[in-house]
Amino acid sequence: MKLNINGEIVEVEATTVQELAEKLTPAPQTLLIEHNLKALLRSEWPETALSEGDRIEVLRVSAGG
Repeated sequence: MKLNINGEIVEVEATTVQELAEKLTPAPQTLLIEHNLKALLRSEWPETALSEGDRIEVLRVSAGG
């Protein structure tokens, strides 16, 4: 299925936001994800289904100071 991820059309094999996060990085706990303009709690990832054309914004969180 094709998703709009951070402004780019990307072909992915994932059915939920959780699956997508796991495919994007070996450390999904470092990600913040927005699905169709709604920021998701990590607990919502497994139950949030993806559909063709969904808009996903992914931010990587890093500590620093």
